[in-house]
Amino acid sequence: MSLLWPISLVLFAAVAALALAYVVAQRRRRRFALRYASLALIRPAQPGAARWLRHVPPALFLLALASLAFALARPVSVFAVPTNKTTIIMAMDVSRSMCSTDIPPNRLVAAQNAALAFIENQRPDVPIGIVAFAGFAELIQPPTTDRAVLREAILGLVTGRRTAIGSAILKSIEAIAEVDPEIAPLGDVFTLPDTPVAPGQFAPHIIVLLTDGASNTGPSPQLAAQQAAARGIRVYTIGFGTEQGGEMPNCNPGYVGREPPGGFGMGGGMAWGQFRRGIDEETLKQVAAMTSAQYYPAESLEELLQAFRDVPTQLIAKYETMEISAVFVALAALLAGLAFVLALRWQPLL
Repeated sequence: MSLLWPISLVLFAAVAALALAYVVAQRRRRRFALRYASLALIRPAQPGAARWLRHVPPALFLLALASLAFALARPVSVFAVPTNKTTIIMAMDVSRSMCSTDIPPNRLVAAQNAALAFIENQRPDVPIGIVAFAGFAELIQPPTTDRAVLREAILGLVTGRRTAIGSAILKSIEAIAEVDPEIAPLGDVFTLPDTPVAPGQFAPHIIVLLTDGASNTGPSPQLAAQQAAARGIRVYTIGFGTEQGGEMPNCNPGYVGREPPGGFGMGGGMAWGQFRRGIDEETLKQVAAMTSAQYYPAESLEELLQAFRDVPTQLIAKYETMEISAVFVALAALLAGLAFVLALRWQPLL
């Protein structure tokens, strides 16, 4: 819970002053009673409850004033609202290293099989989009509920050169903004939206990003994650590959005979014919944390399937910030009304 007008909390000082004035008045009244009356005569005639019942209405009235003062501070809270506007974007790494055979038959085929299983496990009314990225990112399938079209897009993935994780996140945001007018479109990637979402508020859309490497081209993943977080879009990241790596034959027929000499410059993670695990887990964890999501490591097909199952797609809701001043106004009215009724009912005891 947060406050839009926290300066209004100074009114609590006025409530405290009234409470202090009441206590002082009661002490003066007690001294007056001791001077001008005999307590020995009054106490037998006074019910025992009267000594504290007479303080209940004023206490309730002071609580009503405190509740009203808090309402004037305009408290807001974040609520999960059910929505049927959920969109899932799957960002799939198709860099050359996905040809590695350490996960049979190779990482790309294993990732395709896991992605297809993930798609089949979603509700049939949830639109899913596919972004493929290597040296650049491309939306190869806009969000759709047609599972046959999605299957065709996944099976049609081919590998390319380099790895642009930041571009993949930005392209996924663009795809979501195309289908949801409430999501601010991307402008300058260095400029956040005019009205970023409040902390703890989320859009009903998520990005599931799978990669087996480290970003080496395009905008930084952290910069892209800032754009996603400003729109309330959570980015769940999956790092895929084994520690020892494996043989890396060319699994993209389009590149056969046109491979550049010396490999693809993966900062020590790439060697011709052999690939050592080069996942930048720290960056993937940062991206997930910045967007209030989670990072999942996977070193086998079974672990990848489990990672996809662990992504919380079944409980996606739209998180909205709502002002709850009316609740405290209603509470103040209830307390004030109760104080009035009790004061009238207990008047003979006062």
